Amino acid sequence: MISADAALADAHRHEWGPVLAATVRVTRDLDLAEECVQEAYAQALVAWRAEGVPARPGAWLTTAARRRATDRLRHADVAARALPLLVTDEAVDATPGDTGDTDLLALVFTCCHPALAEPARVALTLRLLGGLTTAEIAKAFLVGEATMAARITRAKKKIATARVPYRVPGPAELPERLDAVLTVVHLVLTTGHTAPDGEALVRRDLVDRALDLARLLRARFPADPAVAGLLALVLLTDARREARTGPDGGLVLLADQDRSRWDGSLIAEGTLLAREAMARSRPDTVSRYALLAAIAAVHAEAPSAAATDWAEIVGLYDVLLVRWPSPVVALNRAVAVGFADGPAAGLDALEPLTAEPRLASYHYLAAARAKFLRLLGRDDEAAIAASEALLLAGNAVERAFLAQRGGS
Repeated sequence: MISADAALADAHRHEWGPVLAATVRVTRDLDLAEECVQEAYAQALVAWRAEGVPARPGAWLTTAARRRATDRLRHADVAARALPLLVTDEAVDATPGDTGDTDLLALVFTCCHPALAEPARVALTLRLLGGLTTAEIAKAFLVGEATMAARITRAKKKIATARVPYRVPGPAELPERLDAVLTVVHLVLTTGHTAPDGEALVRRDLVDRALDLARLLRARFPADPAVAGLLALVLLTDARREARTGPDGGLVLLADQDRSRWDGSLIAEGTLLAREAMARSRPDTVSRYALLAAIAAVHAEAPSAAATDWAEIVGLYDVLLVRWPSPVVALNRAVAVGFADGPAAGLDALEPLTAEPRLASYHYLAAARAKFLRLLGRDDEAAIAASEALLLAGNAVERAFLAQRGGS
């Protein structure tokens, strides 16, 4: 039988967002809802240790948090009641048996409202839906804890003072609003997939949050190809998780990974979704997520690194650059060119990017140059590029790999 402590930890990972979303519906105040949920979890630890873990931990926590919210509101003073509150629409999308997911989606769209700057959207999503502490979020995004706390506080205040509706957007607003949500989920995925700092290569908590949110969006918007593409990308990316590090915790490059350790069920599901996302899209409207998922599917379906269809990957990156111009996309395309057409072609494709300011501190550019230079026998230049990559890398696992391999 699972212990109370283990059950509570599991409930924190999987139930925090839904419990908070249901509580916000009562409080219409994000800070108060957070406090009530935190108190409910503290109450659960005592009660579950004494009485055992309930059959439905999420329902237990939701009831406890909402009761605390009701009590707090009943005793709120006049000044507190005069503060700006979230605007709710009780009629929005509420169908019998669907209230929990509707509340959770309302919280997602509130956290990712266009009135907030993108960094604030990410931070608020992780805080409110993921239950991460301010310190954890600050570490993930390489800012001080005080800076992150201020960012989250400002975002909450802006939501209240701007009267941001706590609801799932209607059809007229949905395309723009949904894209903002997908962008946040993608950022959470990329940050978790390779942590920008710290001792671990992967922030599993962030990747798991991205997967949970992508599945939630897929359930609500099953016909949207961008949503299908994003879920496919999360699945195909996460499928390689166990093979990305060796027994000693060291980094293993994609070409050297033991593909038998890849998760076949995630690959099958992700590949099917990637094909669906591409099939449902016109060439001029295909989403960046569908294209990124298609690239990941090419890697996933190759029986070996040598059998990878790099020409197809270059072609997909060509389309992606048109749909989503980005220095990072250009860098990834250049690396693919190097594998498709040889290191000299790859180095030529990388050369214009060395003048791109947004890649000045991006260690993958220097590491890619080091690799191609070494393959061409230009060892002195390769050593310089390798040293630059090592200097710029923030993740301890990547730094160890670069130090061992000389940046290649």
